[in-house]
Amino acid sequence: MTTTDSNLVGFPLRRPGQPYPPAEYEGLRKREGLVRSTLPTGAPVWLVTRHEEVRAVLTDPRISSNPSHPGFPRPAKTGGVPAQDQVPGWFVALDPPEHTRFRKTLIPEFTVRRIREMRPVIQAIVDERIDAMLAGGNSADLISDFALPVPSLVISRLLGVPKADCDFFEAQTRVLVTLTSTDGQREAATKALLRYLNRLIALKTKRPGDDLMSRLLADGKLTPQELSGVGMLLLIAGHETTANNIGLGAVTLLMNPQWIGDDRAVEELLRYYSVADLVAFRVAVEDVEIGGQLIKAGEGIVPLVAAANHDETVFECPHQFDPSRSARHHVAFGYGVHQCLGQNLVRVEMELAYRSLFERIPTLELAVPVEELPLKYDGVLFGLHALPVRW
Repeated sequence: MTTTDSNLVGFPLRRPGQPYPPAEYEGLRKREGLVRSTLPTGAPVWLVTRHEEVRAVLTDPRISSNPSHPGFPRPAKTGGVPAQDQVPGWFVALDPPEHTRFRKTLIPEFTVRRIREMRPVIQAIVDERIDAMLAGGNSADLISDFALPVPSLVISRLLGVPKADCDFFEAQTRVLVTLTSTDGQREAATKALLRYLNRLIALKTKRPGDDLMSRLLADGKLTPQELSGVGMLLLIAGHETTANNIGLGAVTLLMNPQWIGDDRAVEELLRYYSVADLVAFRVAVEDVEIGGQLIKAGEGIVPLVAAANHDETVFECPHQFDPSRSARHHVAFGYGVHQCLGQNLVRVEMELAYRSLFERIPTLELAVPVEELPLKYDGVLFGLHALPVRW
């Protein structure tokens, strides 16, 4: 199968006033083979929109997540996946066997058992934030007062980052996950985070604590430079994606109160929103056929996670929020060797956040019409900038 320039489609970006996932996804899934498109930078890429083919891209060893390979797609002139010479230890941008070395070292910290042991800590953080909201009156911004600080405090506790420093790394992260940030802003934020983490590592080398960073230092399988990049990745991924999920989920449950208290809602919300839709960029390092389409070595690939999770051949009526469906085979956390390391933690944080929030504030409601909520059309990840509520 071949694709000519006349078959090129515009890249389906999120746009203010338009539904999410982008309405174009449905039409792209119905096209034969894959779809040729161009990124906003003008670089050509293959779009992958069907569930089966997205999983094929994410598991084929001839397809790489390493941005050092020629042809790796960049979503904008700035940003994208950092290379190892920029952020050593950013292991999601590595392929096996290098990726495997990092993952094997980190897996014990994110097992179901380890996360279960963290439940009392997570619950205490959730309760603390709800206490603070209730003490502040009868209204709040559920993003800045709850959805963001809960995962931020949890990942800080896990890594051994002082609570007082959460505002600092949240501010730097905002720069890195905003598409409109400049080269200079991104470079400054990256350097500031790495400087901070290098100081933290030096401190824990002298005075280790009961935290992930101290345990990894004692283990000795990662260099301090690699550990700084690992820490940066976990700090960013560990709070930004979860915050977006908690905020969007709270809105959806307020609009669908029959599902409040049903833990099945968590898995469906992960599928329904797929906030990391534009994260898993790839490049072919050998010629490979996906969905009947030959992708040549050096050609960029964008597997659209939200499109896959709304594939009507896999999920009946995918645009309906329906926690009664079996949504466990979604790809919101990716698939294959790069599947999200922290998925067990995300699920527990969402579960405890919703349960406690609606049990303790049963009269919670939106303070503005849902159509006026400020959505993140300018972010790498989908979510809400703010969520005004009252009770």
